[in-house]
Amino acid sequence: GRGMMMPADAARGYDVKGFPFAIAALHSAENCANRCGPAGHPGGKNYAANIRSVVMTDSSDPKHAAEADVRMRGFARRSTVDEALRWIDAQLHVLPGEETPLGDAAGRVLSAHVTSTVAVPGFDRAMMDGFAVRASCVAGASAYNPLVLALVGESFPGRPFGGQVAAGQAVKIMTGAPMPAGADAVLPAEHAEFDGAQVRASGEVSPGKHVGKTGEDVNAGARLFEPGRRLRPQDLGVLASIGVASVECVARPRVSICATGNELLPAGQTPSGCRIVDANGPMLAALVERDGGIVARREIVADNRGAILAALRAEVDVVIVSGGSSVGQEDLVPSILAEQGELAIHGVAMRPSSPSGMGRLGTRLVFLLPGNPVSCLCGYDFFAGRAIRGLGGRSPDWPYRRLRGRLAGKISSQIGRLDYARVTVDGGLVTPVAIGGASVLTSTTRADGFVLVPADSEGFREGSGVDVLLYD
Repeated sequence: GRGMMMPADAARGYDVKGFPFAIAALHSAENCANRCGPAGHPGGKNYAANIRSVVMTDSSDPKHAAEADVRMRGFARRSTVDEALRWIDAQLHVLPGEETPLGDAAGRVLSAHVTSTVAVPGFDRAMMDGFAVRASCVAGASAYNPLVLALVGESFPGRPFGGQVAAGQAVKIMTGAPMPAGADAVLPAEHAEFDGAQVRASGEVSPGKHVGKTGEDVNAGARLFEPGRRLRPQDLGVLASIGVASVECVARPRVSICATGNELLPAGQTPSGCRIVDANGPMLAALVERDGGIVARREIVADNRGAILAALRAEVDVVIVSGGSSVGQEDLVPSILAEQGELAIHGVAMRPSSPSGMGRLGTRLVFLLPGNPVSCLCGYDFFAGRAIRGLGGRSPDWPYRRLRGRLAGKISSQIGRLDYARVTVDGGLVTPVAIGGASVLTSTTRADGFVLVPADSEGFREGSGVDVLLYD
């Protein structure tokens, strides 16, 4: 039995983050080394050091993954949020670029710089409706001293005047039309009258007035956008103006969403008896899309080892599992991930979402989120969302706007645990939402956002200034 295992065997495969028997094995090895010394035991204290190394590093050995099973035993230790974030950040790399049609590029992240090969505009153009003239020919013109010019033609967008404007001449011109040769200014229509053959100028203009110069918007050879830029609608307009049909963007992370539970019904059905509708799937899909991912697969999976393993093996960049991550008898996912891949973290010192976990299966990042909807939302935003944003080339940080306000009531917490407190905001007044637990998803729809209470705080007093992360 376990009690007869040698210390090295006992230690191997146990994680110092959650399994006290491994620690006992470590202590046993250290005591042995202290008693026997280098002469009394092969390796002496080096043996104890080796055991410590095994305990600290070998938790992902699939041969011993059964020891990662915390069902009906609970967590001996929970990782800190900072430890979980550090693990995530260490796994992240920006996905390769892919050619993306301009019409699909809004919100995408560039993976290569963009340089213009043309000038915009590519010609001098009128910036107002009026008459293209030589500025010197209307100098001194006024309502009391109109100057007469000969009207020799017209210039429209796409249909330029083919001749040249000489002294004493004018060309009727529309906004955006090419300036004719010889003209250096546009006399606005409201400062002129014409009768078909002549123009009577009642105002003057300086050289270059109301003329858009070649390259005024974009110069040929200009480097417009750098890798890492998330494209906005106006960026697409600029790209279109220089003749770009497609751009190289970071590939969108492909994500599989798996909701586990024999009790779940698909979204769109009505709850019946002891069956409940999968609320997490639609919520997670919307969050993935918000963060730049593609939901490549979404399914409900029964509490069955084979079905869960098949879901974990989806050909995607990220697998998100909701439910089955805690310590109940049917919470199978953590032990399956430990057997088949790496369960790097299981159990986080936070409220809600403390049963969250994460690891790898092959090249996939796998995130285990609690089934309770508020916990699921919280765990996604802290962990899975961060990974999806980072893989897609976006900032991994929170995507929410921040607002500074003052608390209308206290928020209580406990040292050693990070709290995610839902709040409403009215003006600058921040009020904690009365909640009934991590299963009350409407607490997030009643809330305007949330306040994070750090692990080194017991909470915030009424009247304290706090930062609110806004849901919208």
